[in-house]
Amino acid sequence: MDTIVKANPLDDYKIEILTSSGVEGVFDVKPYLKGTAFKELENQSYFRLVRPAHHGIMWPNEQDFSSDTIIFDLTRPQQVISEVKPRVILEGQKK
Repeated sequence: MDTIVKANPLDDYKIEILTSSGVEGVFDVKPYLKGTAFKELENQSYFRLVRPAHHGIMWPNEQDFSSDTIIFDLTRPQQVISEVKPRVILEGQKK
């Protein structure tokens, strides 16, 4: 199992991450703040107390993220949303 070895808090609820296998990137915690379990992380001073623990990351009051969640977020391809809609050209219409 990959382990988080570095968790450096950044501005805007982001954390610079490095794993034992060399995966690195910035983990964005903002999408998770809507849940009641992570409400306390909205306090910037408390948010900055993050540390690597139990293969993932953790805060003093035991809010945590597993390394699997973090690595999935760091390595998933960015979704591209296309606004292009197919055009149907009927017989006799100009192209």
